[in-house]
Amino acid sequence: MRPACVLVGVMGAGKTTVGELLAERLGTAFRDTDADIEADAGKPISEIFIDEGEAHFRTLEEAAVKSALASFGGVLALGGGAVLSERTRAVLAGHSVVFLSVGLSDAVSRVGLGAGRPLLAINPRATLKHLMDQRRPLYEEVATFTVATDGRDPVEIADEIVTLLKP
Repeated sequence: MRPACVLVGVMGAGKTTVGELLAERLGTAFRDTDADIEADAGKPISEIFIDEGEAHFRTLEEAAVKSALASFGGVLALGGGAVLSERTRAVLAGHSVVFLSVGLSDAVSRVGLGAGRPLLAINPRATLKHLMDQRRPLYEEVATFTVATDGRDPVEIADEIVTLLKP
């Protein structure tokens, strides 16, 4: 079993919003690996970062992505930092991966001041810009398709992805 589509992108790109719409259009389920991690750990990601640290979280994230890629057939959204792992990037090979690209202004307006986002605890705008700059080449590396989301309606984005996924 393989996901119909894997969504990657920085926080605020629209992975959850677009992913749920896309799953509905494709007649399949939506799954988010961050939600899987929280369910398995029994606590929010922000608490995992505080209690065990980012390295531990990234280990959980690698396992969650690998498991979902092997067992889930719907639309799968990965956490924004999942592509930091070389092993995760390797297991994404051969999957239909859509990079939801977003500019800083739109990402900031969607994410807000980072409540519940451990990596945005200090200077959210500058930190988000740094994360975007750091991760963009990795998103592009794994992407089968890149879809710009700036100023666009999630329905329009989901419709574009449906078209891109057609054989």
